[in-house]
Amino acid sequence: MNVKVLTGILAVMMLLGLGLQPVWADEGYGDSKGYRGGHGYRGHGMVGHHGSTSHYLRHLLKHHKEIGLTDEQVAKLKAIQLDLDRTRIRTEAEVLVAERELTALVEDEKTDLSTIEAKIKQSESLEVGLRMAAIKAKRDAVALLTPEQREKEKAEHEKMMQQRRADGMGGGMMGGGMMGGGHGGPPKAEPKMGDEKKGDDKKERTH
Repeated sequence: MNVKVLTGILAVMMLLGLGLQPVWADEGYGDSKGYRGGHGYRGHGMVGHHGSTSHYLRHLLKHHKEIGLTDEQVAKLKAIQLDLDRTRIRTEAEVLVAERELTALVEDEKTDLSTIEAKIKQSESLEVGLRMAAIKAKRDAVALLTPEQREKEKAEHEKMMQQRRADGMGGGMMGGGMMGGGHGGPPKAEPKMGDEKKGDDKKERTH
């Protein structure tokens, strides 16, 4: 095989392994670990703009009473959430197919590098499309809220974060106490009175 062609294929494979990290994996939807097809196609859970937007939408809907959302606002938020989920599902399917096609192209030594490059750009284009959809969805959701509701949403979010931090600190202290028995380590067993007497008798017999 031509050395230049081999070098080019190796470079493409490295690019696939390092660069194509998906941005559509979402907490609570489908397989949070992502698909594992092709080269380097691994989901990481709650990453990228899509995960952030989905989390924001779920937060608004979960705390709609505290934020003071109307029924009309809730209905519009659910519609935005559904549209984003549709886009995510379609994109995941299209990228999975593109990655498997890319695998076949890379493994075929006769495939021209320009063809491989075009397939890589196809996957990247799909990722860009999903990111833009997520950004637009979040902007649409924020635009539905009044200034007062935005402040209430921030307050609810901060309250939730404080609760998580408190829970984390409490769990850490309990774990430390159970595992290490406090800073002094596990308590030492105190000798019984009978054991002390037996020890003194042994010393007397020895002398």
